[in-house]
Amino acid sequence: MQRTNYCGLITKEYLGQQITVKGWVHKRRDLGGIIFLDLRDREGLLQIVVNPEEPCFNNAVKIKHEFVVEITGMVRERPNPNKELKTGLIEVVANQVIILNTSTALPILVDDESANETIRMVNRIIDLRGFKMQHNIMLRNKLTFEVRKFLDSHGFIDIETPSLTLSTPGGARDFLVPSRVHKGSFYALPQSPQLFKQLLMVAGFDRYYQIVKCFRDEDFRADRQPEFTQIDIETTFLNEQEIRDIAENMLLMVFKKILQVELPLDANTGKLKVISHKEAIYNYGSDKPDLRIPLKFIDLTNELKNCSFKVFQEAASLENGRIVALRLPNNVKLSRKELDDYSKFVSIYGAKGLAYIKVNNITQINENGLQSPIVKFLNENELKTILEKTNAQNDEIILFVADKAKIVNESMGALRLKIGNEKHLLENNWQALWVIDFPMFEYNEETKQYVAAHHAFTAPKDEHINLLKTAPEKCLAKSYDLVLNGSEIGGGSVRIHQADVQAKVFEALEMTLEEAENKFGFLLDNLQFGAPPHGGIAFGLDRLAALMCNADSIRDVIAFPKTTTGQCLLTKAPSVVDEKQLLDLGIKTLD
Repeated sequence: MQRTNYCGLITKEYLGQQITVKGWVHKRRDLGGIIFLDLRDREGLLQIVVNPEEPCFNNAVKIKHEFVVEITGMVRERPNPNKELKTGLIEVVANQVIILNTSTALPILVDDESANETIRMVNRIIDLRGFKMQHNIMLRNKLTFEVRKFLDSHGFIDIETPSLTLSTPGGARDFLVPSRVHKGSFYALPQSPQLFKQLLMVAGFDRYYQIVKCFRDEDFRADRQPEFTQIDIETTFLNEQEIRDIAENMLLMVFKKILQVELPLDANTGKLKVISHKEAIYNYGSDKPDLRIPLKFIDLTNELKNCSFKVFQEAASLENGRIVALRLPNNVKLSRKELDDYSKFVSIYGAKGLAYIKVNNITQINENGLQSPIVKFLNENELKTILEKTNAQNDEIILFVADKAKIVNESMGALRLKIGNEKHLLENNWQALWVIDFPMFEYNEETKQYVAAHHAFTAPKDEHINLLKTAPEKCLAKSYDLVLNGSEIGGGSVRIHQADVQAKVFEALEMTLEEAENKFGFLLDNLQFGAPPHGGIAFGLDRLAALMCNADSIRDVIAFPKTTTGQCLLTKAPSVVDEKQLLDLGIKTLD
Protein backbone atom coordinates (compact mmCIF):
# COMPACT_ATOMS: atom_id res chain seq x y z
CA MET A 1 0.00 0.00 0.00
CA GLN A 2 1.28 3.48 -0.82
CA ARG A 3 2.12 5.57 2.23
CA THR A 4 -0.07 8.57 3.01
CA ASN A 5 2.84 10.82 4.00
CA TYR A 6 6.17 10.85 5.82
CA CYS A 7 6.02 10.07 9.54
CA GLY A 8 7.26 13.52 10.50
CA LEU A 9 4.60 15.22 8.36
CA ILE A 10 1.54 13.60 9.93
CA THR A 11 -0.13 16.49 11.74
CA LYS A 12 -3.50 17.34 13.32
CA GLU A 13 -4.86 17.79 9.80
CA TYR A 14 -5.05 13.99 9.63
CA LEU A 15 -7.14 13.59 12.81
CA GLY A 16 -9.81 10.91 12.36
CA GLN A 17 -8.29 9.65 9.11
CA GLN A 18 -7.00 6.21 8.25
CA ILE A 19 -3.38 6.54 7.11
CA THR A 20 -0.43 4.37 6.09
CA VAL A 21 3.15 5.17 7.09
CA LYS A 22 6.44 3.32 6.55
CA GLY A 23 9.82 3.55 8.18
CA TRP A 24 12.29 2.24 10.75
CA VAL A 25 11.41 1.40 14.34
CA HIS A 26 13.34 3.93 16.38
CA LYS A 27 12.07 2.71 19.76
CA ARG A 28 9.76 -0.03 21.01
CA ARG A 29 8.06 0.07 24.41
CA ASP A 30 5.75 -2.57 25.90
CA LEU A 31 3.63 -0.98 28.64
CA GLY A 32 1.06 -3.19 30.29
CA GLY A 33 0.37 -5.19 27.17
CA ILE A 34 0.09 -2.12 24.90
CA ILE A 35 2.98 -1.74 22.47
CA PHE A 36 4.25 1.72 21.56
CA LEU A 37 6.47 2.18 18.53
CA ASP A 38 8.34 5.32 17.53
CA LEU A 39 8.44 5.10 13.76
CA ARG A 40 11.18 7.10 12.01
CA ASP A 41 11.81 8.35 8.51
CA ARG A 42 13.73 11.30 7.08
CA GLU A 43 11.08 13.81 8.23
CA GLY A 44 10.86 12.75 11.89
CA LEU A 45 9.17 10.46 14.41
CA LEU A 46 5.57 9.33 14.79
CA GLN A 47 4.14 7.42 17.76
CA ILE A 48 2.25 4.23 16.92
CA VAL A 49 -0.03 2.50 19.44
CA VAL A 50 -0.80 -1.24 19.03
CA ASN A 51 -3.56 -2.54 21.31
CA PRO A 52 -3.58 -6.26 22.34
CA GLU A 53 -7.12 -6.82 21.06
CA GLU A 54 -6.08 -5.93 17.49
CA PRO A 55 -5.16 -8.89 15.20
CA CYS A 56 -1.98 -7.00 14.19
CA PHE A 57 -0.71 -7.21 17.78
CA ASN A 58 0.89 -10.62 17.08
CA ASN A 59 3.07 -9.02 14.41
CA ALA A 60 3.92 -6.06 16.63
CA VAL A 61 5.24 -8.42 19.32
CA LYS A 62 7.91 -9.64 16.86
CA ILE A 63 9.18 -6.13 16.07
CA LYS A 64 12.63 -5.08 17.24
CA HIS A 65 14.84 -2.03 16.98
CA GLU A 66 15.44 -0.84 13.36
CA PHE A 67 12.97 -3.25 11.76
CA VAL A 68 11.43 -1.75 8.62
CA VAL A 69 7.63 -1.75 8.95
CA GLU A 70 4.43 -0.58 7.32
CA ILE A 71 1.71 0.67 9.66
CA THR A 72 -1.92 1.42 8.82
CA GLY A 73 -4.16 2.97 11.42
CA MET A 74 -6.35 5.81 12.66
CA VAL A 75 -4.91 9.21 13.70
CA ARG A 76 -6.09 10.47 17.08
CA GLU A 77 -5.08 13.13 19.60
CA ARG A 78 -2.30 12.05 21.91
CA PRO A 79 -3.43 11.86 25.57
CA ASN A 80 0.00 13.04 26.77
CA PRO A 81 1.37 15.44 24.13
CA ASN A 82 5.12 15.65 23.52
CA LYS A 83 5.87 19.29 22.73
CA GLU A 84 9.42 18.48 21.60
CA LEU A 85 8.17 16.53 18.57
CA LYS A 86 6.60 17.97 15.42
CA THR A 87 4.08 15.13 15.65
CA GLY A 88 3.80 15.26 19.43
CA LEU A 89 0.10 16.21 19.49
CA ILE A 90 -1.11 13.08 17.69
CA GLU A 91 -0.54 9.34 17.47
CA VAL A 92 -1.68 6.48 15.24
CA VAL A 93 -3.70 3.55 16.56
CA ALA A 94 -2.60 0.63 14.37
CA ASN A 95 -4.99 -1.85 12.79
CA GLN A 96 -2.43 -3.34 10.41
CA VAL A 97 1.27 -4.02 11.01
CA ILE A 98 3.46 -5.43 8.24
CA ILE A 99 7.12 -6.25 8.82
CA LEU A 100 8.89 -5.32 5.57
CA ASN A 101 12.33 -6.37 6.78
CA THR A 102 14.16 -7.35 9.93
CA SER A 103 17.44 -5.99 11.26
CA THR A 104 20.32 -7.55 13.14
CA ALA A 105 21.75 -5.69 16.15
CA LEU A 106 23.32 -2.40 15.01
CA PRO A 107 27.06 -1.82 15.55
CA ILE A 108 26.19 1.70 16.75
CA LEU A 109 22.94 3.30 17.79
CA VAL A 110 21.26 5.79 15.49
CA ASP A 111 22.11 9.33 16.71
CA ASP A 112 24.56 7.97 19.29
CA GLU A 113 26.53 11.09 20.23
CA SER A 114 28.93 9.05 22.35
CA ALA A 115 30.28 7.20 19.29
CA ASN A 116 33.62 8.60 18.14
CA GLU A 117 34.08 9.78 14.57
CA THR A 118 36.10 6.75 13.48
CA ILE A 119 33.31 4.38 14.53
CA ARG A 120 30.79 6.63 12.78
CA MET A 121 32.84 6.63 9.55
CA VAL A 122 33.19 2.81 9.58
CA ASN A 123 29.42 2.50 10.08
CA ARG A 124 28.51 5.50 7.93
CA ILE A 125 25.22 4.04 6.66
CA ILE A 126 23.86 3.73 10.19
CA ASP A 127 25.31 7.14 11.05
CA LEU A 128 23.46 8.65 8.07
CA ARG A 129 20.14 7.40 9.49
CA GLY A 130 20.49 9.79 12.42
CA PHE A 131 18.43 12.98 12.58
CA LYS A 132 21.52 15.21 12.62
CA MET A 133 23.01 13.72 9.47
CA GLN A 134 19.63 13.55 7.72
CA HIS A 135 19.08 17.22 8.55
CA ASN A 136 22.55 18.19 7.30
CA ILE A 137 22.35 16.31 4.00
CA MET A 138 18.83 17.62 3.33
CA LEU A 139 19.91 21.21 4.11
CA ARG A 140 22.80 20.79 1.70
CA ASN A 141 20.30 19.64 -0.92
CA LYS A 142 18.17 22.76 -0.31
CA LEU A 143 21.28 24.91 -0.59
CA THR A 144 22.24 23.52 -4.00
CA PHE A 145 18.62 23.76 -5.17
CA GLU A 146 18.31 27.43 -4.19
CA VAL A 147 21.71 28.26 -5.70
CA ARG A 148 20.69 26.69 -8.98
CA LYS A 149 17.38 28.59 -8.99
CA PHE A 150 19.12 31.88 -8.26
CA LEU A 151 21.80 31.49 -10.91
CA ASP A 152 19.31 30.26 -13.50
CA SER A 153 17.14 33.33 -12.84
CA HIS A 154 20.20 35.54 -13.46
CA GLY A 155 21.00 34.03 -16.84
CA PHE A 156 23.74 31.59 -15.84
CA ILE A 157 24.17 28.36 -17.82
CA ASP A 158 25.15 25.10 -16.12
CA ILE A 159 28.01 23.66 -18.22
CA GLU A 160 30.01 20.57 -17.29
CA THR A 161 33.78 20.61 -17.63
CA PRO A 162 36.07 17.55 -17.90
CA SER A 163 36.97 15.38 -14.93
CA LEU A 164 39.90 13.88 -16.84
CA THR A 165 42.15 16.69 -17.94
CA LEU A 166 45.72 17.90 -18.38
CA SER A 167 48.07 18.01 -15.41
CA THR A 168 49.22 21.59 -14.72
CA PRO A 169 51.86 21.38 -11.96
CA GLY A 170 51.85 24.16 -9.41
CA GLY A 171 49.88 24.75 -6.23
CA ALA A 172 48.62 21.47 -4.78
CA ARG A 173 49.59 18.14 -6.30
CA ASP A 174 47.33 16.67 -8.97
CA PHE A 175 45.61 13.32 -8.58
CA LEU A 176 46.85 11.42 -11.63
CA VAL A 177 44.90 8.85 -13.64
CA PRO A 178 46.98 6.57 -15.90
CA SER A 179 45.81 5.99 -19.46
CA ARG A 180 45.49 2.37 -20.61
CA VAL A 181 45.41 3.37 -24.29
CA HIS A 182 48.29 5.86 -24.09
CA LYS A 183 50.66 3.98 -21.81
CA GLY A 184 53.02 6.24 -19.90
CA SER A 185 50.61 9.19 -20.17
CA PHE A 186 48.31 10.45 -17.46
CA TYR A 187 45.15 12.45 -17.03
CA ALA A 188 44.76 14.66 -13.96
CA LEU A 189 41.64 15.16 -11.90
CA PRO A 190 40.86 18.91 -11.89
CA GLN A 191 41.88 21.01 -8.90
CA SER A 192 39.25 23.46 -10.18
CA PRO A 193 37.61 24.19 -13.55
CA GLN A 194 39.58 27.47 -13.74
CA LEU A 195 41.05 27.11 -17.22
CA PHE A 196 37.90 25.65 -18.77
CA LYS A 197 35.58 28.30 -17.37
CA GLN A 198 37.81 31.02 -18.80
CA LEU A 199 37.71 29.27 -22.17
CA LEU A 200 33.90 29.18 -21.96
CA MET A 201 33.97 32.98 -21.64
CA VAL A 202 36.12 33.20 -24.77
CA ALA A 203 33.60 30.86 -26.43
CA GLY A 204 30.86 33.42 -25.77
CA PHE A 205 28.69 31.67 -23.18
CA ASP A 206 28.80 34.88 -21.10
CA ARG A 207 27.54 33.45 -17.78
CA TYR A 208 28.60 29.99 -16.61
CA TYR A 209 28.12 28.08 -13.39
CA GLN A 210 28.70 24.55 -12.18
CA ILE A 211 28.37 22.72 -8.88
CA VAL A 212 31.49 20.68 -9.42
CA LYS A 213 33.81 18.19 -7.76
CA CYS A 214 37.42 19.32 -7.39
CA PHE A 215 40.45 17.27 -6.35
CA ARG A 216 43.67 18.27 -4.60
CA ASP A 217 46.36 15.90 -3.39
CA GLU A 218 47.36 18.11 -0.48
CA ASP A 219 49.15 17.24 2.73
CA PHE A 220 46.44 16.12 5.10
CA ARG A 221 45.01 18.73 7.44
CA ALA A 222 42.00 18.82 9.72
CA ASP A 223 38.71 19.58 8.01
CA ARG A 224 40.13 19.22 4.49
CA GLN A 225 39.00 16.67 1.93
CA PRO A 226 40.96 15.40 -1.08
CA GLU A 227 37.71 15.78 -3.06
CA PHE A 228 35.45 18.73 -2.41
CA THR A 229 32.62 20.60 -4.08
CA GLN A 230 32.61 24.14 -5.47
CA ILE A 231 29.87 26.45 -6.65
CA ASP A 232 31.84 27.74 -9.62
CA ILE A 233 30.78 30.98 -11.34
CA GLU A 234 32.26 32.95 -14.26
CA THR A 235 30.95 35.98 -16.15
CA THR A 236 31.98 38.37 -18.90
CA PHE A 237 31.79 42.18 -19.11
CA LEU A 238 31.34 42.65 -15.34
CA ASN A 239 33.72 44.46 -12.99
CA GLU A 240 34.74 43.45 -9.46
CA GLN A 241 31.80 45.17 -7.80
CA GLU A 242 29.23 43.70 -10.17
CA ILE A 243 30.55 40.16 -9.68
CA ARG A 244 30.57 40.65 -5.91
CA ASP A 245 27.00 41.96 -6.00
CA ILE A 246 25.77 38.78 -7.69
CA ALA A 247 27.61 36.55 -5.23
CA GLU A 248 26.46 38.62 -2.26
CA ASN A 249 22.83 38.58 -3.31
CA MET A 250 23.01 34.82 -3.75
CA LEU A 251 24.41 34.40 -0.23
CA LEU A 252 21.79 36.69 1.31
CA MET A 253 19.06 34.81 -0.55
CA VAL A 254 20.06 31.31 0.58
CA PHE A 255 20.32 32.38 4.22
CA LYS A 256 16.90 33.99 4.12
CA LYS A 257 15.18 31.12 2.30
CA ILE A 258 16.81 28.21 4.09
CA LEU A 259 17.50 29.51 7.61
CA GLN A 260 15.14 32.51 7.68
CA VAL A 261 18.21 34.56 8.65
CA GLU A 262 19.00 38.05 7.39
CA LEU A 263 22.75 38.55 7.45
CA PRO A 264 23.82 41.88 9.02
CA LEU A 265 24.55 44.63 6.48
CA ASP A 266 26.65 47.76 6.72
CA ALA A 267 24.43 50.62 7.89
CA ASN A 268 26.01 53.08 5.44
CA THR A 269 25.96 51.00 2.26
CA GLY A 270 23.11 48.55 2.84
CA LYS A 271 25.51 45.80 1.70
CA LEU A 272 27.95 43.46 3.40
CA LYS A 273 30.90 45.12 5.07
CA VAL A 274 34.00 45.53 2.89
CA ILE A 275 37.57 45.81 4.16
CA SER A 276 40.93 45.67 2.41
CA HIS A 277 43.37 42.81 2.89
CA LYS A 278 45.80 45.29 4.48
CA GLU A 279 43.15 46.46 6.95
CA ALA A 280 42.18 42.87 7.82
CA ILE A 281 45.78 41.92 8.63
CA TYR A 282 46.44 45.18 10.50
CA ASN A 283 43.34 44.96 12.71
CA TYR A 284 42.78 41.22 13.06
CA GLY A 285 45.97 39.46 11.95
CA SER A 286 43.97 37.40 9.45
CA ASP A 287 42.63 37.71 5.91
CA LYS A 288 39.45 35.98 7.10
CA PRO A 289 38.55 37.80 10.32
CA ASP A 290 35.67 36.67 12.50
CA LEU A 291 33.82 39.94 13.13
CA ARG A 292 31.54 38.35 15.70
CA ILE A 293 34.43 38.80 18.13
CA PRO A 294 34.66 42.47 19.21
CA LEU A 295 38.43 42.34 19.91
CA LYS A 296 40.64 44.41 17.63
CA PHE A 297 44.42 44.80 17.40
CA ILE A 298 45.89 47.97 18.87
CA ASP A 299 49.21 48.78 17.22
CA LEU A 300 51.83 50.25 19.58
CA THR A 301 54.90 49.88 17.36
CA ASN A 302 55.59 53.58 16.85
CA GLU A 303 54.62 54.56 20.38
CA LEU A 304 56.99 52.05 22.02
CA LYS A 305 59.90 51.89 19.58
CA ASN A 306 62.10 53.85 21.98
CA CYS A 307 60.65 52.53 25.23
CA SER A 308 62.60 51.25 28.24
CA PHE A 309 61.40 47.64 27.87
CA LYS A 310 64.05 45.91 25.77
CA VAL A 311 61.69 43.26 24.31
CA PHE A 312 59.37 45.92 22.87
CA GLN A 313 62.24 48.12 21.73
CA GLU A 314 63.98 45.31 19.85
CA ALA A 315 60.78 44.16 18.15
CA ALA A 316 59.95 47.70 16.99
CA SER A 317 63.45 48.11 15.54
CA LEU A 318 63.17 44.95 13.40
CA GLU A 319 62.49 45.26 9.69
CA ASN A 320 58.75 44.46 9.57
CA GLY A 321 58.70 44.40 13.37
CA ARG A 322 55.45 45.00 15.23
CA ILE A 323 54.00 45.43 18.74
CA VAL A 324 50.31 44.64 19.11
CA ALA A 325 47.99 44.80 22.11
CA LEU A 326 44.59 43.20 22.72
CA ARG A 327 42.40 44.85 25.34
CA LEU A 328 40.00 42.39 26.92
CA PRO A 329 36.68 43.64 28.34
CA ASN A 330 36.31 43.65 32.13
CA ASN A 331 33.95 40.65 32.08
CA VAL A 332 36.91 38.50 30.94
CA LYS A 333 38.87 37.25 33.94
CA LEU A 334 42.13 35.38 33.36
CA SER A 335 43.88 33.30 35.99
CA ARG A 336 47.65 33.02 36.10
CA LYS A 337 47.34 29.50 34.69
CA GLU A 338 45.26 30.77 31.77
CA LEU A 339 47.84 33.47 31.05
CA ASP A 340 50.57 30.82 31.07
CA ASP A 341 48.49 28.59 28.79
CA TYR A 342 47.91 31.48 26.37
CA SER A 343 51.64 32.18 26.37
CA LYS A 344 52.29 28.56 25.36
CA PHE A 345 49.57 28.86 22.72
CA VAL A 346 51.14 31.87 20.95
CA SER A 347 54.50 30.08 20.99
CA ILE A 348 53.00 27.59 18.49
CA TYR A 349 53.06 30.47 15.99
CA GLY A 350 56.64 31.47 16.81
CA ALA A 351 55.95 34.15 19.43
CA LYS A 352 58.59 34.23 22.17
CA GLY A 353 56.09 35.16 24.86
CA LEU A 354 52.88 36.89 25.84
CA ALA A 355 53.11 39.98 28.04
CA TYR A 356 50.16 41.36 30.00
CA ILE A 357 49.04 44.20 32.20
CA LYS A 358 46.10 43.89 34.58
CA VAL A 359 44.57 47.30 35.24
CA ASN A 360 43.52 47.37 38.90
CA ASN A 361 43.48 51.13 39.43
CA ILE A 362 43.92 53.36 36.41
CA THR A 363 44.70 56.39 38.58
CA GLN A 364 47.90 54.74 39.84
CA ILE A 365 50.18 54.37 36.84
CA ASN A 366 52.75 52.21 38.56
CA GLU A 367 53.12 48.79 40.12
CA ASN A 368 50.45 49.67 42.69
CA GLY A 369 47.71 50.19 40.12
CA LEU A 370 49.01 47.99 37.32
CA GLN A 371 49.75 44.33 37.87
CA SER A 372 52.37 42.83 35.54
CA PRO A 373 55.97 41.61 35.45
CA ILE A 374 56.72 44.19 32.72
CA VAL A 375 55.48 47.31 34.54
CA LYS A 376 58.83 47.80 36.30
CA PHE A 377 60.57 48.04 32.91
CA LEU A 378 58.33 50.86 31.63
CA ASN A 379 58.32 54.44 32.85
CA GLU A 380 55.18 56.36 33.73
CA ASN A 381 54.92 58.13 30.37
CA GLU A 382 55.20 54.86 28.50
CA LEU A 383 52.59 53.21 30.70
CA LYS A 384 50.32 56.22 30.27
CA THR A 385 50.73 55.96 26.48
CA ILE A 386 49.71 52.29 26.59
CA LEU A 387 46.63 53.01 28.70
CA GLU A 388 45.56 55.93 26.49
CA LYS A 389 46.13 54.11 23.20
CA THR A 390 44.27 51.00 24.39
CA ASN A 391 41.60 53.04 26.22
CA ALA A 392 41.95 50.57 29.09
CA GLN A 393 39.70 50.83 32.14
CA ASN A 394 39.74 49.35 35.63
CA ASP A 395 39.47 45.55 35.85
CA GLU A 396 40.59 45.07 32.26
CA ILE A 397 43.54 43.07 30.94
CA ILE A 398 45.87 44.10 28.10
CA LEU A 399 47.79 41.38 26.26
CA PHE A 400 50.91 42.07 24.16
CA VAL A 401 52.99 40.25 21.55
CA ALA A 402 56.10 41.86 20.03
CA ASP A 403 58.08 40.30 17.18
CA LYS A 404 58.23 40.22 13.39
CA ALA A 405 54.90 41.32 11.94
CA LYS A 406 54.13 37.89 10.47
CA ILE A 407 54.60 36.18 13.84
CA VAL A 408 52.65 38.86 15.69
CA ASN A 409 49.76 38.76 13.23
CA GLU A 410 49.47 34.98 13.20
CA SER A 411 49.87 34.47 16.95
CA MET A 412 47.63 37.33 18.07
CA GLY A 413 45.11 36.53 15.35
CA ALA A 414 44.84 32.97 16.62
CA LEU A 415 44.73 34.13 20.25
CA ARG A 416 41.93 36.57 19.42
CA LEU A 417 39.83 33.70 18.07
CA LYS A 418 40.67 31.43 21.00
CA ILE A 419 39.75 33.98 23.66
CA GLY A 420 36.67 35.14 21.76
CA ASN A 421 35.30 31.60 21.62
CA GLU A 422 36.42 30.37 25.04
CA LYS A 423 35.18 33.48 26.85
CA HIS A 424 31.90 33.64 24.90
CA LEU A 425 32.53 37.09 23.42
CA LEU A 426 30.69 36.48 20.14
CA GLU A 427 28.21 39.32 19.62
CA ASN A 428 26.20 37.88 16.71
CA ASN A 429 25.35 34.49 15.30
CA TRP A 430 26.42 35.59 11.83
CA GLN A 431 28.89 38.09 10.39
CA ALA A 432 29.83 38.15 6.72
CA LEU A 433 32.20 40.53 4.95
CA TRP A 434 34.23 41.02 1.80
CA VAL A 435 38.02 41.20 1.95
CA ILE A 436 39.39 42.91 -1.17
CA ASP A 437 42.63 44.30 -2.63
CA PHE A 438 44.78 41.24 -2.02
CA PRO A 439 48.47 41.35 -2.98
CA MET A 440 49.12 39.98 -6.46
CA PHE A 441 52.17 38.03 -5.27
CA GLU A 442 53.66 36.32 -2.25
CA TYR A 443 57.41 35.99 -1.79
CA ASN A 444 58.66 32.42 -1.37
CA GLU A 445 61.64 32.49 0.99
CA GLU A 446 62.82 29.05 -0.12
CA THR A 447 62.88 29.68 -3.86
CA LYS A 448 63.64 33.42 -3.49
CA GLN A 449 60.99 34.37 -6.05
CA TYR A 450 57.42 35.61 -6.22
CA VAL A 451 54.48 33.25 -6.59
CA ALA A 452 50.91 34.11 -7.50
CA ALA A 453 48.85 34.78 -4.36
CA HIS A 454 45.69 33.58 -6.16
CA HIS A 455 46.61 32.21 -9.58
CA ALA A 456 48.62 33.37 -12.56
CA PHE A 457 45.57 34.72 -14.43
CA THR A 458 44.38 37.15 -11.73
CA ALA A 459 44.28 40.68 -13.07
CA PRO A 460 46.25 43.43 -11.32
CA LYS A 461 44.61 46.73 -10.46
CA ASP A 462 44.74 48.91 -13.57
CA GLU A 463 46.86 51.50 -11.79
CA HIS A 464 49.33 48.80 -10.68
CA ILE A 465 50.14 47.26 -14.05
CA ASN A 466 53.30 49.35 -14.30
CA LEU A 467 54.41 47.98 -10.91
CA LEU A 468 54.57 44.42 -12.23
CA LYS A 469 58.14 44.94 -13.40
CA THR A 470 59.43 47.60 -10.99
CA ALA A 471 57.79 46.71 -7.66
CA PRO A 472 55.72 43.49 -7.79
CA GLU A 473 55.49 43.43 -3.97
CA LYS A 474 53.35 46.59 -4.12
CA CYS A 475 51.02 45.28 -6.82
CA LEU A 476 47.40 44.66 -5.74
CA ALA A 477 44.99 42.31 -7.50
CA LYS A 478 41.39 42.57 -8.60
CA SER A 479 40.58 39.75 -6.23
CA TYR A 480 38.09 39.30 -3.40
CA ASP A 481 37.18 36.80 -0.71
CA LEU A 482 33.82 36.35 0.98
CA VAL A 483 34.24 35.54 4.68
CA LEU A 484 31.57 34.18 7.01
CA ASN A 485 32.15 33.80 10.76
CA GLY A 486 35.91 33.64 10.26
CA SER A 487 35.80 31.12 7.40
CA GLU A 488 36.53 31.88 3.77
CA ILE A 489 33.46 30.57 1.95
CA GLY A 490 34.16 32.09 -1.46
CA GLY A 491 36.91 33.71 -3.44
CA GLY A 492 37.55 34.95 -6.93
CA SER A 493 38.97 37.62 -9.17
CA VAL A 494 38.76 39.47 -12.43
CA ARG A 495 40.96 37.59 -14.92
CA ILE A 496 43.65 38.85 -17.29
CA HIS A 497 42.28 38.97 -20.83
CA GLN A 498 45.08 40.96 -22.51
CA ALA A 499 48.18 39.16 -23.79
CA ASP A 500 50.64 41.95 -22.91
CA VAL A 501 49.46 42.10 -19.28
CA GLN A 502 49.63 38.31 -19.00
CA ALA A 503 53.21 38.40 -20.30
CA LYS A 504 54.17 40.93 -17.60
CA VAL A 505 52.67 38.73 -14.89
CA PHE A 506 54.59 35.70 -16.15
CA GLU A 507 57.74 37.81 -16.12
CA ALA A 508 57.11 38.87 -12.50
CA LEU A 509 56.70 35.17 -11.64
CA GLU A 510 59.98 34.44 -13.47
CA MET A 511 58.08 32.05 -15.71
CA THR A 512 59.46 31.68 -19.20
CA LEU A 513 57.19 31.66 -22.23
CA GLU A 514 58.15 28.02 -22.75
CA GLU A 515 57.08 27.13 -19.17
CA ALA A 516 53.82 29.06 -19.59
CA GLU A 517 53.15 27.31 -22.89
CA ASN A 518 53.78 23.88 -21.34
CA LYS A 519 51.46 24.56 -18.41
CA PHE A 520 48.73 26.68 -19.94
CA GLY A 521 49.26 26.53 -23.70
CA PHE A 522 45.70 25.67 -24.68
CA LEU A 523 44.36 28.58 -22.61
CA LEU A 524 46.94 31.11 -23.82
CA ASP A 525 46.37 30.11 -27.45
CA ASN A 526 42.63 30.70 -27.17
CA LEU A 527 42.93 33.95 -25.21
CA GLN A 528 44.30 35.45 -28.44
CA PHE A 529 40.99 34.98 -30.24
CA GLY A 530 39.10 37.99 -28.92
CA ALA A 531 38.93 37.15 -25.21
CA PRO A 532 36.37 39.39 -23.48
CA PRO A 533 36.96 40.93 -20.04
CA HIS A 534 35.84 38.28 -17.57
CA GLY A 535 35.97 37.22 -13.95
CA GLY A 536 34.26 35.04 -11.41
CA ILE A 537 34.08 33.50 -7.98
CA ALA A 538 33.93 30.03 -6.46
CA PHE A 539 32.16 29.11 -3.23
CA GLY A 540 33.18 26.14 -1.09
CA LEU A 541 29.86 24.31 -0.93
CA ASP A 542 31.00 21.94 1.83
CA ARG A 543 32.19 24.78 4.06
CA LEU A 544 29.09 26.90 3.46
CA ALA A 545 26.79 23.97 4.20
CA ALA A 546 28.76 23.11 7.37
CA LEU A 547 28.41 26.66 8.66
CA MET A 548 24.69 26.75 7.90
CA CYS A 549 24.25 23.42 9.71
CA ASN A 550 26.42 24.53 12.63
CA ALA A 551 28.42 21.35 12.00
CA ASP A 552 31.76 20.73 13.68
CA SER A 553 33.36 19.56 10.44
CA ILE A 554 32.68 19.51 6.70
CA ARG A 555 32.63 15.71 7.08
CA ASP A 556 29.22 16.17 8.72
CA VAL A 557 27.71 17.58 5.51
CA ILE A 558 29.28 15.07 3.11
CA ALA A 559 27.50 11.74 2.80
CA PHE A 560 30.64 9.66 2.25
CA PRO A 561 33.68 11.68 3.39
CA LYS A 562 37.33 10.76 3.73
CA THR A 563 39.19 10.87 7.04
CA THR A 564 41.95 13.38 7.74
CA THR A 565 44.34 10.78 6.28
CA GLY A 566 42.38 10.55 3.04
CA GLN A 567 40.80 7.15 3.71
CA CYS A 568 37.20 6.03 3.28
CA LEU A 569 36.59 3.80 6.28
CA LEU A 570 33.34 2.51 4.77
CA THR A 571 34.80 1.18 1.49
CA LYS A 572 38.42 0.85 2.68
CA ALA A 573 39.67 3.07 -0.19
CA PRO A 574 42.40 3.59 -1.23
CA SER A 575 43.31 -0.06 -1.69
CA VAL A 576 45.87 -2.25 -3.41
CA VAL A 577 44.69 -3.27 -6.89
CA ASP A 578 45.16 -6.45 -8.89
CA GLU A 579 48.50 -6.90 -10.63
CA LYS A 580 46.73 -7.43 -13.97
CA GLN A 581 45.08 -3.99 -13.68
CA LEU A 582 48.51 -2.42 -13.27
CA LEU A 583 49.90 -4.46 -16.16
CA ASP A 584 47.09 -3.20 -18.43
CA LEU A 585 48.13 0.34 -17.54
CA GLY A 586 51.83 -0.28 -18.01
CA ILE A 587 52.55 0.42 -14.35
CA LYS A 588 54.89 -1.42 -12.03
CA THR A 589 54.94 -0.68 -8.29
CA LEU A 590 58.13 -0.27 -6.32
CA ASP A 591 58.82 -2.95 -3.71
